[in-house]
Amino acid sequence: MLDAPIETWYVWLGLGVASVVVAGLALALPTSSPPSAIPVADAVDGVASSPHEARTTVEVPGEQMRLESDAVAVRSDGGTAHARFTYGPVTPVGDGRLREVLYGRQPEDVFENRRQFETAISAARNRTATWQETPDRLVVSRVEWRDVDATLVG
Repeated sequence: MLDAPIETWYVWLGLGVASVVVAGLALALPTSSPPSAIPVADAVDGVASSPHEARTTVEVPGEQMRLESDAVAVRSDGGTAHARFTYGPVTPVGDGRLREVLYGRQPEDVFENRRQFETAISAARNRTATWQETPDRLVVSRVEWRDVDATLVG
């Protein structure tokens, strides 16, 4: 017989190392599936492509979200998912006067003139996106003020 006997120390050492590797791989696997960013992107695109003023809300999966003018990303323990907007750019809304417009006030009631409205939109689009806690619901609103229209998301 040319096989090593089972009492040989290196056989037991090899089995021990293999067991640790298999256990480590099993514990490293995510416990849940990654969230999907597609429902959020679809809701934003649905409002952005509307020929008239429109508004909707959408639930955001995941624990954190990063909203950019051309894409959205969501992440959880299961991983990270990204989706691009077909109709854009959109305007990610933080705090401030744009938030009032997002929640239903008319732009002319919040801003003194269209120039201020355009400046606020431009500043919001050019802000660096960061990961933030996911809101309960994301509000998407398409607003117009004469020749200025924007899809606000926040």
